[in-house]
Formats: sequence, structure tokens, C-alpha cells
Amino acid sequence: MTTPDSAAAASAAAAGPAENLHPVKLIGGGPGAWDLITLRGQTALHEADVIVADHLGPTPFLDRLCDISSKKLVDASKLPYKKQVAQEEINRMLVEYTQEGNKVVRLKGGDPFVFGRGFEEITALAEAGIACEVIPGVSSAYAVPGLAHIPVTQRGIVHAATVVSGHLPPGHEKSLVDWSALARSGATLSIIMGVRNASAIAYALIDAGLAAATPAAVIQEGSLADERVFRCQLERLGATIADNSVEPPAVIVIGDVVGLEPSAQ
Repeated sequence: MTTPDSAAAASAAAAGPAENLHPVKLIGGGPGAWDLITLRGQTALHEADVIVADHLGPTPFLDRLCDISSKKLVDASKLPYKKQVAQEEINRMLVEYTQEGNKVVRLKGGDPFVFGRGFEEITALAEAGIACEVIPGVSSAYAVPGLAHIPVTQRGIVHAATVVSGHLPPGHEKSLVDWSALARSGATLSIIMGVRNASAIAYALIDAGLAAATPAAVIQEGSLADERVFRCQLERLGATIADNSVEPPAVIVIGDVVGLEPSAQ
């Protein structure tokens, strides 16, 4: 379906980028560890004049990836339930810094197109006649479970995995997630931004027919030195998070694969 915004973006893109402006490079920085960014992403950081960065991904370790003393670092953090830089402000900064003649990098955690609002940013750039190069990143939705030795798919057990936002609780008027359908899908669920609503999510899935004893895990600060992994049954997910004071960023994984042990394969 074509929306007014996407139509405007397509029209601007067809007209071609503004002359003599560098394309913005939209980089997925990976799950958190500085050395999980791609080589192409690191090269773009080296070449940048301005880095507009989220708080997730390798942002705290930029000095290991490039010489930040010669660059302007702009904070575009969206902290869960705390500081939030408006998306419209981020879009404006990307356009303005580029129009000033800078080589601009937009650095995000994970992958910019997996709940990263990356398409909103390339749309804003296209409307301003600015080209954008997307440099994909390692999504925390799959990488963080993998680092904890949890496969999201496994031959003979599950052939599907679904990435879900847990930012809104089940039943919220703005939620687009059909938790009942997910409970019946048989897919592994990898839930990001779900710490606060974990208990409500667990019971929505159970009420829809998913077994209360389904294996679940929550992984906090995945890929970093402070990584913590807690496994439990689905019915204990909210209590496990509360008992261990789990805070974002964290990935929740629900499905039979969570109960696998490498020695049993």
C-alpha cells in the first residue's frame, strides 16, 4: 500500500539527490559489543564528520572503532521510559548536518530495519533530496539468543521464528500484535522491548493456549560484559524478571528451543 509519506519520498527520490551532498550512511551497530559491528559499518564511522548515535549498540565504545576526537558526536538516545529524542528532531538533524556538507552517519543498535525506525529516516532524507546508504547490522533479536546458546530455529523442533515488539502490553489500543495468533503459531518468539510488559505478555500467551510450562529465557545486556541469562517456565517469566531486577536492554525468548542443552544434541 502506498501512503502519502511514501509517495512523497518516492517522488523526491526519483528527482535525484541534492547536488554535492554526501549520502547519509544508516548503520546497524549490532547487539552491543563493539566488535560485532560490520566492517563496512566501521569504515563508515572512520569516514564520518558527524555521528548521530543511539544509546544502544557500540556507541559507548566508539573510541575503539574510530578517532572520535575529530568528529561531532550527536546524542539521539531513546531510553526506555526515560529520555527520548523525538524522531522528528532526529530526522531534522540528519537533514541539516548533511546540508551543511558533512559526511553523516546515523548509528543504531541492532539492525536499523528491525524495530529501528530506519525507514522513517530514509523517508525524511528522500523528501529532502538526500541519498542514504543502508549498512545492515546484526539484530539483537537473533544474535543475543545465539550468544546464550539458544537457537531460534532447530531441525526437527521448530522451523519458524518471529520477532515481536513488547513495548505495548497485550490489549493496548495501539498494539498491532496478535498474541493469540502467536500462541498458536508454534514459532519461537524473540521479544524485544518487553521487560516491563513481560508478565502481561506471558499470561496473554497462556490464556491463548500456549502451555504455562513452555521454556522461556530473558537475556539482559546481551554480548556485553554484564550479560545475564535467566531461564524459567513461561508462567514464571514476570516473576523471574522481577526477582532478578532485570532492566532493559533485554531480549525475551519463548519456545521449546530454550530448553535445549548442547550435550543432549
